[in-house]
Amino acid sequence: MFVDFFYLLRDHGLKVSSTEWLTLMQALAQGHARADLNTFYHLARSLLVKRESEYDTYDRAFASFFAGIETADISEELAAWLENPILPNISDEDRAKMRAFDLDELAARFRELLAEQKERHDGGNRWIGTGGTSPFGHGGEHPSGVRVGGGSRGRSAVQVAGARRYRNLRSDRILDTRQISLALRRLKRLDKDEGPEELDLEDTIDQSAKNGGEIELVFGPPRRNRIKLLLLMDVGGSMDPYTHLCERMFSAAHGANHFKKFEHRFFHNCVYRRLYTDMQTMKGEPTGEMLKKLDHTWTVVFVGDAWMAPSELTMSGGAIDFDYHNTVTGLQWLERIRRRVPNSIWLNPEPAGRWHEPTIRLIRSVFPMFELTIDGLTEAVDVLRGSRPNRPVAT
Repeated sequence: MFVDFFYLLRDHGLKVSSTEWLTLMQALAQGHARADLNTFYHLARSLLVKRESEYDTYDRAFASFFAGIETADISEELAAWLENPILPNISDEDRAKMRAFDLDELAARFRELLAEQKERHDGGNRWIGTGGTSPFGHGGEHPSGVRVGGGSRGRSAVQVAGARRYRNLRSDRILDTRQISLALRRLKRLDKDEGPEELDLEDTIDQSAKNGGEIELVFGPPRRNRIKLLLLMDVGGSMDPYTHLCERMFSAAHGANHFKKFEHRFFHNCVYRRLYTDMQTMKGEPTGEMLKKLDHTWTVVFVGDAWMAPSELTMSGGAIDFDYHNTVTGLQWLERIRRRVPNSIWLNPEPAGRWHEPTIRLIRSVFPMFELTIDGLTEAVDVLRGSRPNRPVAT
């Protein structure tokens, strides 16, 4: 049974190694799951799943293997109906009348209701809803029900997996501050620094492994991250819908303490002759002065939708602000930054399916562009670290 589960996880795309699987088997042999499916759900996830973004995949695989019913798609509208449940008041007489269904009956009926139900229901005995004695929904009571949404009172692991509470952690979803911080933490270039020697954990592990497990502590000069990061962020206008996402990006970068240097500036639509530290008071400095501070040792990350009128990007005097007379085009400023700092990329909160717009295509010809998602930021960091080529898209 568990061998089939191993192959199912692999079929769903989870890279479960044989070592991790044997560790799980050893934990089961030692009684850590206590013959309890809910405990096994959490135990297996902790040992086999490496990233939070894979929790949703694990939930779908778990529900598929152990029940084969909660994999039915739950619409966003139905999920919204199940919020704020009306709690039941069920008598002992009502409980005695409830009939337990077998799994096949539940599966067939559940799929029928998913196709038929058109509105929210509370307190009933048939539809998917909250409260009441229906076998489907949550907040009610039934001897053989399927929980859809809500919190678990019976602690059924299959229902927990079916609820897919981690679907927002899929790698194609937008980031939260913690996920951005973890991605930026990988942005490192370590150099030896002066100072008292420190424990080198990686070398200690390697040397101990070579010694057959006998611990050998390895010490060396401290190593410091020499990355100098400049974050340039588009604000206002078409970026307003992404304000909260950009705030998370700014908070994560500003709160990081592992960079050698960190600077940030703001712009609107495109970089022109001036960059800002405060857009409300228009406090900032000439872009040319900022460029003088930069060289190839810096890393530049743009955040913006790259979506504007083509004239704003390609024409002298094309800036969207009427009183802002730029003699150098926005595209020329971007090209100057790219030449000055080759290790630079662009993060775009717009989905890649919309990148056919003319100005987005032009900016992609200057900078490698990535979606502002978990996968996109991971790919961008790999490029900035040098593990992947830093090449824009040819137009």
